[in-house]
Amino acid sequence: MTASLQRNLPAHFYVDPGVYVAERQAVFRRSWQLLGPESQVAAPGDYLAVELAGWHLFVLRGRDGVLRGFHNLCRHRGARLLAEGQGRCNLLRCPYHNWVYDQEGRLQKAPWFGEYPDFRLEDWPLEPVSVASWRGLLFLAIEPEQDLLEQLGDLPEEVADHPLESFTALATRRFVMAANWKTYTDNFVEGYHIPGIHPGFLRTIEFEGFETRVRQSMIRMTAPQKEGSFYGGKWMWMWPNWTLSTFPGGMNTSRINPLGPERTELVYHFYFADSSAEGTEARQRTIEGNCAIVEEDFGICEETQRNYASGAYSPGPLSPRHEPAVAYFQQRVQASLAPEERAAQ
Repeated sequence: MTASLQRNLPAHFYVDPGVYVAERQAVFRRSWQLLGPESQVAAPGDYLAVELAGWHLFVLRGRDGVLRGFHNLCRHRGARLLAEGQGRCNLLRCPYHNWVYDQEGRLQKAPWFGEYPDFRLEDWPLEPVSVASWRGLLFLAIEPEQDLLEQLGDLPEEVADHPLESFTALATRRFVMAANWKTYTDNFVEGYHIPGIHPGFLRTIEFEGFETRVRQSMIRMTAPQKEGSFYGGKWMWMWPNWTLSTFPGGMNTSRINPLGPERTELVYHFYFADSSAEGTEARQRTIEGNCAIVEEDFGICEETQRNYASGAYSPGPLSPRHEPAVAYFQQRVQASLAPEERAAQ
């Protein structure tokens, strides 16, 4: 008996605010999130503050060299402590009412608070989160259900021969699109759309040789490169929402970060073996070429998102040749949401 074709997810998975709320808890709260290169917080006092699926968080390297992560909010009345992005600080001072925390998250001062016998500074530290690094990449997790290496699955084996930590992070690019994070991820993990959406990219690869392989907690896509291509011919996606792609002399990573049910942020970092002034022009061509391909996907993802929201879409079949990774990703999302759905019933 012939197995039935797998179908795409129903439209409500992409547009329903309730699904987004469930994903925040079931997927993003419980998984490790890529922050980019660890070099962003290389020196004591360096911090990186980010928004991840609606949570405001930061990582800080203390004077003792230890990396620590916290929710980016004061325990008093929830004000943000650090502006989003990179910076340096010795003490964490809330801009609202001047509560002061040390680099280990301990409350040091609550000025002008008034006397109250049961109020103790030690009862009000910052809320911590988990921080880890792997091969020069920095990760954060709110309540991880497994350790980082377990979540990485087959990736360490896949990139064992790539000198990831030898590359220098030299550029960051940020994009925002009006589409659900899954709409974009569905697009990223298949090459089926390349002839229609990326004609320039198509000219640089042997499309008939494009191959998608699903591995543990990751997807690997490869394609033979034609002469003159600046691509490496290997693109990887890792559960639940980050990517790593190699090219001659470097790599890029990206975080696919939901900003709401129908809005997604992409944060790309570009890493190179050559950081010399003489290589600036060549590096810039690689960065701009990669970014141009990324931006070509925005239009089709946003149009697809609008059609999902219209109520007219019913799930279509997924290509057994080009879209097995789409099926894998969607099944992982559904499996993660199952406990949340049962709890809501």
